[in-house]
Amino acid sequence: MEGEKKQIHFVLVHGACHGSWCWYKLQPLLEAAGHRVTAIDLSASGINPKRLDELRTFSDYTLPLLEVMESIPPEEKVVLVGHSLGGLNLALAMEKYPQKISVAVFVSAFMPDTVHRPSYVLEQYFERTPAKEWLDTQFEPFGRLEDHLTSMLFGSQFISFKLYQLCSPEDVALAKALLRPGSLFVEDLSKESPFSNKRFGSVKRASIICAKDEAITKEFQRWEIKNTGVAITKEIEDADHMAMISKPQKLYQCLLDIIAN
Repeated sequence: MEGEKKQIHFVLVHGACHGSWCWYKLQPLLEAAGHRVTAIDLSASGINPKRLDELRTFSDYTLPLLEVMESIPPEEKVVLVGHSLGGLNLALAMEKYPQKISVAVFVSAFMPDTVHRPSYVLEQYFERTPAKEWLDTQFEPFGRLEDHLTSMLFGSQFISFKLYQLCSPEDVALAKALLRPGSLFVEDLSKESPFSNKRFGSVKRASIICAKDEAITKEFQRWEIKNTGVAITKEIEDADHMAMISKPQKLYQCLLDIIAN
């Protein structure tokens, strides 16, 4: 069937402290258009049963995505969509399974390069973001002392004014109810080698800029694009950090435009 040939498999990867629930507006739009959607809960996220203190590495955290990628048949290619910290989860999947990805889409996301260690983009973000910008976000040590792990949980003010400022009060309340402590795993990522040009670098990349993002600013997103290089760049002028919730129809259209290229 002609319709079946055009079906795309989208794999949606959430950001820190979130879960697959954050795609609840975008997923039905894609499915109504006839596409297949897999929205993942990363380890210790959403309804994933693991606890954060059971994780030691960024790979531990990414395991559910890697398991999905492992299950993709050799003849199939998926569209990976990563939001915020999810961009680094995408990068790990791109390094391991480049042949299974048609395009990787970074939505207001951290985008590593092939020159620096994976932690570089996070280190640059911290360097350019004053501590006061985190508002009431809580950072706490967790796990074994020798692992130097730090948890992160977005506070009520940070959610309302930095992440969800253009979302409805109902969606802000939903986030406050469902967010779980997460981690950026900076220490672990700082020990890893850069992603390779041969594998990670071979995957077509697209970036969707959220122009009203108060968390990962438009300026930082543009610096990442210049630093990393992407094949396609789109911009949603009136989207906050949570474009899939504040502007799902526009994000949906951006994704359709990207897969049409």
